[in-house]
Amino acid sequence: MKTVSVSVMNLCVPCENRCRYCLLSYNGKTVGVDYKRSEIYARRFYEWIQNNRPELHFAFGFGYSMEHPHLLEAIDFCRSIHSPTGEFLQFDGMKFRNDSELSLLLHQLQAHGIRLMDLTFYGTQAYHDRFAGRKGDYQLMMRTLAMANQIGLDVAVSIPLTCENACQTDELLAALEAYKTTRIALFVPHGEGRGRLLQPIRLNEAHFSGLSDHARSRFNTNRFKTEKEWLQCSFPQPENRALTVTLTPQNVDFFENLPFEDTISHLEKLDDDYFTVIPPVQDLAQQYGNPESLLYYSARDLYLYYQSLYIREHRPVLYDINDERQCFVRRF
Repeated sequence: MKTVSVSVMNLCVPCENRCRYCLLSYNGKTVGVDYKRSEIYARRFYEWIQNNRPELHFAFGFGYSMEHPHLLEAIDFCRSIHSPTGEFLQFDGMKFRNDSELSLLLHQLQAHGIRLMDLTFYGTQAYHDRFAGRKGDYQLMMRTLAMANQIGLDVAVSIPLTCENACQTDELLAALEAYKTTRIALFVPHGEGRGRLLQPIRLNEAHFSGLSDHARSRFNTNRFKTEKEWLQCSFPQPENRALTVTLTPQNVDFFENLPFEDTISHLEKLDDDYFTVIPPVQDLAQQYGNPESLLYYSARDLYLYYQSLYIREHRPVLYDINDERQCFVRRF
């Protein structure tokens, strides 16, 4: 397994939403460390990689949202270390702003190097607001899209599909396609964090077949298939992995004093140890796969689902390398 990137994450910024499928299960309390402390650590790590492991990609980020109290300075820092977060901004969960405040912010983001924003729509207005956990969020997102068009800032749109909102897709697309976007993509939401709670409404073949041809054209059927389809083909075999150091009050002293080469080895070992215990996807598919299931998954999410069944049955004691609220590794 080849390590190709290292990221540093600091979950120190609150989010205004409480989305039903929050990857980080945000409950209103941040779990990160002092922001400046994470900047210093990230700068040091970046410079070490430049001098010692230049083949590795490096990124720095913060969450739970991008509503940083000094957002422009944070973006400037990300650009200074060539992190993708210096050009791309996920705009979900931001504070309410009137039109003049929103225009000012978007102009400032553009001036500081943001080239692309992503907005996530969960359905039409009433449903979206309920899913996001905040009344008025849909209108904020639509105003943001309109304002971005006015100033020439590129916007991509993502729409998670479930059995609940599939019937709203054409109406939502009609509203969104009144604006210019770089893409509008329909996808199956992840099953991590609070996303596990969406399993009862996971998109199925009946609801997918009920979508219009236009809506289906925006859905990647190579990436998302029914469980039945995945079991009839070969699961993709990961060859690379991306490491993320998530700084918390409990581990920040440890990582600040650990040589960066050892930090990489530490995360690689956590990942290797996990997959020494967890069987490969083909084995779990034979044990837990349902060849009649018409529920849609990405290959990764289906493997994670099988892993959860294996862990529930065998109860191994191991570090959850997939939990993005802590240090984690993604294989791809």
